[in-house]
Amino acid sequence: MKALVLTGTKQFETQDLPTPEVKPGEVLVNTAYAGICGTDRALYAGLPGSANAVPPIVLGHENSGTVAAVGDGVTTVKVGDRVVVDPNIYCGKCEYCRTGRPELCDNLSAVGVTRNGGLEKSFTAPASVVYPIPDSLSFKEAATTEPVSCAVHGIQLLKLSPYQKALVIGDGFMGQLFVQLLQAYGVHQVDLAGIVDEKLALNKEKFNVKNTYNTTHDKIPADYDVVVEAVGLPQTQEEAVEATKKGAQVLMFGVGKPDQHFSMNTYEVYQKQLTIQGSFINPYAFKDAIALLASGEVNVDPLISHVVSLDKVEDVLNGNIKGVSKAVVKVAD
Repeated sequence: MKALVLTGTKQFETQDLPTPEVKPGEVLVNTAYAGICGTDRALYAGLPGSANAVPPIVLGHENSGTVAAVGDGVTTVKVGDRVVVDPNIYCGKCEYCRTGRPELCDNLSAVGVTRNGGLEKSFTAPASVVYPIPDSLSFKEAATTEPVSCAVHGIQLLKLSPYQKALVIGDGFMGQLFVQLLQAYGVHQVDLAGIVDEKLALNKEKFNVKNTYNTTHDKIPADYDVVVEAVGLPQTQEEAVEATKKGAQVLMFGVGKPDQHFSMNTYEVYQKQLTIQGSFINPYAFKDAIALLASGEVNVDPLISHVVSLDKVEDVLNGNIKGVSKAVVKVAD
């Protein structure tokens, strides 16, 4: 079967691999679409993702497809089911798994990171991370379930109320997801800060954003109860803290480089009684993400800017294809 294999830092090869064996408790999935995200860009560059990827490995951790076979003991899905796959697999035995914090698992493994993923015709995953999807949800949209679930986890870490004013910093795919999710979870006003006027205008027009700020020239007021940082740069992380009012919460969702730091006024954290919260992956958030996508509460279709083939993945990751908001790979013929 055709597979796009990461063989080294910034090195892909198209290879013909055997269809993987389906072990007891596993599911074989024929990939329909696989999303490309910032984690893939990091893995391509030799940096860690949710876990370390050791080449040769097939990337692709945002996947939708059809069940092609099931292993012994699998009863949750059957051949022919339309499914999505949560890439993250927890050991269930470490301190963090046994205290209700599986996302911090000491032995985390992941489809498309530590085991072959969706940038190939077929891949396997434990049945425990394979979720059926309704017929009303397209495979293309369903391929975004994983990033939606990561944003859902971040939302669930916050204490949200309808009266709050929220600001999202970052007009990339994840920032635009947070705009919709904050509203879906009841926040009455959501504003957006970014650097691309077209994206800011889109969110005003389609997603009920009240105020937008182009941070290349606009000043963000310190007026927000909730601030989501969805970029991962020191400048935007500092802007997130500075945009808070008293008692505010800051969700640091954007992924910085492993050696990155940012500065903040520690007296302001004390005086405003701020809560600064990190957010890592997506523990058990797939059911909510599927429901949000299927109901239309989260509409990803306007945010998917590119549908590409396997041979164009490297062009997306190295920046040869411009203007990408969200790219998905059509893997099935």
